[in-house]
Amino acid sequence: MRVRMPQAPIAIIPTKDLRRRSGLSPKTMMIDSRTTKPWKKQPPKVPTLRKISLCSSLTPMTAMSSAPTKLAPITTSIPTLTSEMLKDVVRTKTYQNVIYKNSFLFRDKVVLDVGAGTGILSLFCAKVGAKHVYAIECSSMADMAQEIVKLNGFSDVITVIKGKVEEIELPVAQVDVIISEWMGYFLLYENMLDTVLYARNKWLVADGLVLPDKATLYLTAIEDADYKEDKIEFWNNVYGFDMSCIRKQSIMEPLVDTVDQNQIVTNCQMLKTMDISKMATGDASFTAPFKLVAERNDYIHALVAYFDVSFTKCHKLMGFSTGPKSRATHWKQTVLYLEDVLTVCQGESIVGSMTVAPNKKNPRDVDIMLKYSINGRRCQASRTQFYRMR
Repeated sequence: MRVRMPQAPIAIIPTKDLRRRSGLSPKTMMIDSRTTKPWKKQPPKVPTLRKISLCSSLTPMTAMSSAPTKLAPITTSIPTLTSEMLKDVVRTKTYQNVIYKNSFLFRDKVVLDVGAGTGILSLFCAKVGAKHVYAIECSSMADMAQEIVKLNGFSDVITVIKGKVEEIELPVAQVDVIISEWMGYFLLYENMLDTVLYARNKWLVADGLVLPDKATLYLTAIEDADYKEDKIEFWNNVYGFDMSCIRKQSIMEPLVDTVDQNQIVTNCQMLKTMDISKMATGDASFTAPFKLVAERNDYIHALVAYFDVSFTKCHKLMGFSTGPKSRATHWKQTVLYLEDVLTVCQGESIVGSMTVAPNKKNPRDVDIMLKYSINGRRCQASRTQFYRMR
């Protein structure tokens, strides 16, 4: 998985003229040479780059043996990584509003916070009158969470437990509510869904709540000629030498970035909806068909995946989207570049299927198989591509 770096903050550029860059991620990022020149929809051509693996106590890193350039470890502090999520207003405010505006779901209830981090969700629950909150966090952030709980006067309501959900025991036999921010990039990359399902099966009362309870993955298609040319096709001819072996690796790694909605060429297709309160562990692996219909004459260079999250048990339906047409989140979108450049006319369709499953060697990684075909007036193509988010 690759993540684009933000533009150097040394020039004021109208937001309508640039494609939004991503922020620092605890995963993997691409660093480009920087420019102050504005662009309309695509970044300027930048042939040089280096890939960096970020290591922290929060996220165990996976060795990236297929990296096209040398990896350099960087230590990123816990506050830096945690603040990125807390400052994601869409994410944090949605959880706050769900809890504050639906206090009847939490008042006098025993709540389990899975993957508590700083304990912010536990604090929200305690503030609206939860009987008790058990905040489970396996990283060293648990020590910080304990101090935060004490500083805010909730030590009698919130119990922070340091350890893995699968290895600890709660002081109670059952809980009324499970709340968690378990979603990863592409919804399922390095996510905590299996952990939430384990906690649900072990401790949740028969009529208990899992929040959020619905998650839906979507797919659309974009025009992205300049970036694909610079970062993928570049390897076909590097100062007169064939380095296409690197291109093969590069195109297999999905890119995490914020996509400009003006790049969208087709409709958006729902791939998979998951009901967290009922689903089984294996349901996160799936094959889903899709049909993307062109809304204008254009070229298609990549497919883009994003997800929505819903809290359906609230007084009014609440949730948020990570899609290109919604306010940006730290999850951004996931871009899967195609081998082919597809020429589409308005009304023509790209049909196919996407298969998603955890990698067999490292279940935190995601394997994706994409099958697509088009039979249009100006373009006929059929192909199967494989990707791996790692």
